Amino acid sequence: MVPDISTGSRTYGLLNYLYGPGRRDEHTDPHLVAAWMPELAPDPGRDPAATLKQLTDRLDLPVLALPKHRRPARHVWHCPVRTAPGDRHLTDAEWAEVARRIVHATGIAERGDDKACRWIAVRHADDHIHIVATLKREDGRSPRRHEDGIRAQAECRKIEKEWGLQILNEGDRTAAQRPTSAERSKAERAGRTETPRETLRERVRQALAGAASEEDFFRRLAEVGLRVEKRLAPSGDTLGYKVALPGDRNRHGEPIWFPGSKLAPDLSLPKIRQRLDAGLPDSDASAADRSGERAPRPARARREAAPVAERAASALSGDDDADAAAQLVGVGELLDAVAQTSPASTRKELGEAARAFERATRSHIRAERADNRAIRSAARGIVRAGNALGKGEDGGATAMLLSTMVLVTIAAARWHSARGHAQQAAAAQQAAQHLRAAYRTAAATPMTGMREHGRRLPEPVRQRHVGALEAVLPRHADHVLRGPGWDALAATLDQAERAGHNPDVLLQQAIVWRELDTADSVTDVLVWRLRRLGDLPATTDLPRTRTSSRRSQQQPPAPKHKTPGTTARTNPSAPRARGARR
Repeated sequence: MVPDISTGSRTYGLLNYLYGPGRRDEHTDPHLVAAWMPELAPDPGRDPAATLKQLTDRLDLPVLALPKHRRPARHVWHCPVRTAPGDRHLTDAEWAEVARRIVHATGIAERGDDKACRWIAVRHADDHIHIVATLKREDGRSPRRHEDGIRAQAECRKIEKEWGLQILNEGDRTAAQRPTSAERSKAERAGRTETPRETLRERVRQALAGAASEEDFFRRLAEVGLRVEKRLAPSGDTLGYKVALPGDRNRHGEPIWFPGSKLAPDLSLPKIRQRLDAGLPDSDASAADRSGERAPRPARARREAAPVAERAASALSGDDDADAAAQLVGVGELLDAVAQTSPASTRKELGEAARAFERATRSHIRAERADNRAIRSAARGIVRAGNALGKGEDGGATAMLLSTMVLVTIAAARWHSARGHAQQAAAAQQAAQHLRAAYRTAAATPMTGMREHGRRLPEPVRQRHVGALEAVLPRHADHVLRGPGWDALAATLDQAERAGHNPDVLLQQAIVWRELDTADSVTDVLVWRLRRLGDLPATTDLPRTRTSSRRSQQQPPAPKHKTPGTTARTNPSAPRARGARR
């Protein structure tokens, strides 16, 4: 059950909407289910003689009775209350009880108070009501409604438990401010899929992803086309900032500005400075931006980000809450960076993942003194590398990183759940679902090539790798060997061996790096870890002729295996057998 409190200035306009047909003729049988005094509240929905003007005058009477200078500019209190999808439909009597409990809990009209505010509850749909009140009591005073939103949420949680409805997650006042109903209506009229507030929030977060300095942050805001205005002190120091979308104007033709703090709690300038003060490694913050400095390739930036993301997942399994909270902020930046540079095939899912995980980056656990420079540097590298192609090494490296990011978001959901952060845990789980979808798309082509390579291996080679798998990973071996990913894993072990690695040792390293129990596909995780640890290409070239196919099936000479922890230098486009000519 979700309450959503807002205030306005026109009682008649709101009632006209509630009793009207709705924007898409979705309102059916609008009528009162409760009121401050039912006998004094005319119901234009059920009484042909009643009018909206009469109901407006009755509600506004305590406000109009005051001298004009004492009347509040925004005197209308509005609280829609909606049941969750899948809940049973409540009766009118039940909705009336919901309304009475909420006006009591929020201080609008406490039980037994005959001088309380006037209010009504209108129902025009099966799954929700609208509570409308005027913010002056009968005695001319204002109601005590401090933290009315929090108290309404708490009362809804009680009702859910008592009535057997879905129990929704409790808030902790760290969520970003939701768009108002007026903002949503304006966006619908303009044909936008989201409100300017939501668009600005996403673009500001993307501009902040991996930013090296405050100047870099403001430069990125301008580069993405936002209007930016700084609030300056007499000394010239920047005290704050606000942003606006080009073309988004009010009725007077003026830009509609949003301060960073109104977009999200962590986007105020002081909070941004706290994040930037942690800095990036000196080599990244200074040398990386020298004029003429060549940006890394997208594939390389993504490969380098994968082990950093794994370390963030490990931090979320530790006991240092401040460090874990800092890593969550970094993971959010990394997701923003990947989303804005992703190919078209995965851009939508990654954008949704970044938007969902944004909620998981904020809690009451402070992270100011913790160090997340490594993951912020990885995000910066991805942004500087630019847009990645959805094929070749770029596509494989993207799949490599996304496989890791799924594990990171699962670890984030567990971390939040263990600390009672229900909304953040749900947000992390939602982000993981979007990442899984993006991973499946990104991994389809490179994994197909690896499976084809693995199926063409000589049987003695495959059996040798089966033995290695059973020795190193006995718990998961049967499942892996029966799964569709075994051929890709066999191909990866074969490439590692050809590159001069000891496959047994490399496989052991991949397994001990971090537990595999949270992985959707143990095989996929091992494939990408092996390729990263062995510095192997993220793709496998398919044999194109019979001759090349026969050559690919020839068993390589026994390599002189490397010692644990070493990696081989490989051609970035294809594996090279030991001793082959360059």
